[in-house]
Amino acid sequence: MRISKWALVLAAFLVFCSPRVAAAQQEAPAARGSAQSNSAISREVRHELVMLPWYSVFDDLAYSVNGYRVTLVGQVVRPSLRSDAEVAVKSIEGVEGVDNQIEVLPLSPNDDQIRRAEFRAIYSQASLQRYAEGAVPPNHIVVKNGHVSLEGAVSTEADKDVANIQANGVPGGFSVTNNLVVTGGK
Repeated sequence: MRISKWALVLAAFLVFCSPRVAAAQQEAPAARGSAQSNSAISREVRHELVMLPWYSVFDDLAYSVNGYRVTLVGQVVRPSLRSDAEVAVKSIEGVEGVDNQIEVLPLSPNDDQIRRAEFRAIYSQASLQRYAEGAVPPNHIVVKNGHVSLEGAVSTEADKDVANIQANGVPGGFSVTNNLVVTGGK
């Protein structure tokens, strides 16, 4: 008789508790999956942006991922790059929406001349030449209406200072804003 009571208790436990346990087990991976999905989406967005064929040192793209929505920000020289970035990010599996806030810089022969001069001045320095390597360098030179902005990351404070001095030495620009971030030692 005792075995049947325990069997009834076990059966009751399984009947009442197993659906709740199964539901909790199914919810846990979904919660963990959303964090993993955010990370996976973020990696994919970065990859897609870096692979854009016209993305150069004169463009600056950034993004944020909030759930399954991606916000694109930055400045680009070519209008087609703005739309290409949006199309590339929309095609990523799991992305449900894209808020494209990328600014297209005004067409200006003067700005183009300043961009080229800034590039030559900055990357002609031996200490900064390593930052010019790669398909998309880690530093970007954004010129808008004669105002220069240096974006990206450098290893040392000295590299940041040299880039700033070189950028300020280029004639034709109205101002230089140095937004370079030091990621390594001083």
